[in-house]
Amino acid sequence: MSTTTLSQATPQELEKSHAKKTMATAFNFAQLLNAFPGAFRKLDPRLMWRNPVMFIVEVGAALTTILAVAEPFLGGPQSSGGTPVPASFTWGIAVWLWLTVIFANLAESVAEGRGKAQADSLRKTRTSTIAHRVTGYEASVDPAAERSLTQEVSSAELHLGDILVVVAGELIPGDGDIIWGIASIDESAITGESAPVVRESGGDRSAVTGGTRVLSDRIVVIVTSKPGETFVDRMIGLVEGASRQKTPNEIALNILLASLSIIFVIVTLTLNPIASYSAATVSLPVLIALLVCLIPTTIGALLSAIDIAGMDRLVQHNVLAMSGRAVEAAGDVTTLLLDKTGTITYGNRQASEFVQLADVSEQELIRAAALSSLSDPTPEGKSIVTLADAQGVHVGTSVDGVIVPFTAQTRMSGLDLPDGTQIRKGAGSAVLAWLAEDEPTPSSVLIELETHVEHISQSGGTPLVVACKTSAGVNQILGVVHLKDVVKEGLSERFAELRAMGIRTIMITGDNPLTAKAIAAEAGVDDYLAEATPEDKLALIRREQEGGNLVAMTGDGTNDAPALAQADVGVAMNTGTSAAKEAGNMVDLDSDPSKLIDIVRIGKQLLITRGALTTFSIANDIAKYFAIIPAMFMGVFPGLAVLNIMNLHSPSSAVLSAIIFNAMIIIILIPLALRGVKYRPLSASKILSRNLLVYGLGGVIAPFIGIKLIDLIISVIPGF
Repeated sequence: MSTTTLSQATPQELEKSHAKKTMATAFNFAQLLNAFPGAFRKLDPRLMWRNPVMFIVEVGAALTTILAVAEPFLGGPQSSGGTPVPASFTWGIAVWLWLTVIFANLAESVAEGRGKAQADSLRKTRTSTIAHRVTGYEASVDPAAERSLTQEVSSAELHLGDILVVVAGELIPGDGDIIWGIASIDESAITGESAPVVRESGGDRSAVTGGTRVLSDRIVVIVTSKPGETFVDRMIGLVEGASRQKTPNEIALNILLASLSIIFVIVTLTLNPIASYSAATVSLPVLIALLVCLIPTTIGALLSAIDIAGMDRLVQHNVLAMSGRAVEAAGDVTTLLLDKTGTITYGNRQASEFVQLADVSEQELIRAAALSSLSDPTPEGKSIVTLADAQGVHVGTSVDGVIVPFTAQTRMSGLDLPDGTQIRKGAGSAVLAWLAEDEPTPSSVLIELETHVEHISQSGGTPLVVACKTSAGVNQILGVVHLKDVVKEGLSERFAELRAMGIRTIMITGDNPLTAKAIAAEAGVDDYLAEATPEDKLALIRREQEGGNLVAMTGDGTNDAPALAQADVGVAMNTGTSAAKEAGNMVDLDSDPSKLIDIVRIGKQLLITRGALTTFSIANDIAKYFAIIPAMFMGVFPGLAVLNIMNLHSPSSAVLSAIIFNAMIIIILIPLALRGVKYRPLSASKILSRNLLVYGLGGVIAPFIGIKLIDLIISVIPGF
């Protein structure tokens, strides 16, 4: 799994990533074979009763099997509807009813099995490791002396709040936050990404996960989880489905399916007295077959697989959902909050233009800006040197002079050359104050400078003013470097898709309103919140929710925790603090904030898949009525032959064909349930219309064709 973000990846990387994910989620015959043992284990009635629809089918299968065994002792199979049935008819019904139950279990077993391989690989990281627990920790203690204060214990003996020292080459024994130090850490066991990451104390990248390995340096970690309740433990339970709970929508749909099943049980039970009153006899196997065809077995069989597969698709995107409720909520999100830095923009401002003042040559400005940036380790400083090189001004790789580093107090950085020349670049007010120490800047220069600064600010950029003082006592403003926070490619199109889904996007930034407005316009978001504080984020979420909207947002810091907890879908970055991960209901292992857009799409795909297959399941019952009802009573009421529009061979072949189709359609739809119905960014009304057309009409037509083809095959069997 790669941590390359969508906008940073090349087309080849995107294609490769898509192919890998498609392979990971594809349904294949090997998965089917591996899932069969689990499907048979699920025949246990203590498990089956949780799915009322399939529990009724299992009871019907058991009862039909008993009748098939008893028939030789009861004088052979009874006629149904006044029409004799073949000797193998009851056994045929019994076998296909059992297959219906097994196919339903198989769908769930395949979905669960896809997470077990991931869970097994995660378990390997849970091996007991030696931890160096510190007693009486003090940050001032010398590392060499600190070893004498540590005791070696097993990771299983660690408690919440323990202080650990971990050095290069050692495994981190448990989940925690770094309270001292910085280190390069191998997290491939968790994220699948081989490239090491940097974790450090005092920021939003302080969280570490048990089972990962320190590659360099030394860190002090405070344990934030209890044994057996670590992040890896929760991941294992979630990806293999062991701790999956049914979502509210899933429970509601199960109640609806159970209610429909009870209604059809009552309807079926009343048919035999009606038939007896009409001097007809309807055999019990036929009544059971009718009941199974009437109740919504297709969606009842696939419902669990659909929901498990939805969470699995998130795992394939390296996102861990703490509950199915969060996945469902993602599908219903109407407001999306996105941080500007790292989500909408690359996060590193880059030099895009040199703007010189009237009496300054372009080469002079570029050279001064590049010289003052040679020793600037920031991405902004490096981008100034790169842009200067691109414009033909080469200043080499080093220069003599005294480096003046940037500080929060001066808000400038620069270089003092051996000939006495001083160069500074930084915030306009800071540079002007520096120049004013010697003499005030002429008003004409100030007006020209203000024009350039305002133009850059209004375009969403950051102006860096470049000035110098020569040894001859000449002070001069040379010009402005335009730093641009680059918007990621393709985001405006993705936001347009979200808008088509009915989702409102809001950019959150600490920038001033002018910069925020420009970036928002370029990115194509619907609204923005400038100069945002944690309290502002929380207030915004609450306002949206009070207006009836479901809100999703990302965050990685402790100060994001309240907003993540308040949001309906809170996606915490794996690189973030433990507080953020505890507050959110999803964790992005790749720490890619733009993935929130994919999470929404996966949630919507889950809901659409469930709705589409429910529509198909209810619609395909229509054809079964035309197959079984005439078969039951045609012998007594010849006029019912007009309902035999499929011209099925005989009543017994009609009933058996309907039951076989009812079982086969489940196995045919398993790949679709696991893969999900393709989501298109359309309005709710258009999606509903499309589903009714494709899955409603398709659900009506497919059984007529399928039952007829099966009947043609059965008709060549002697006795039918």
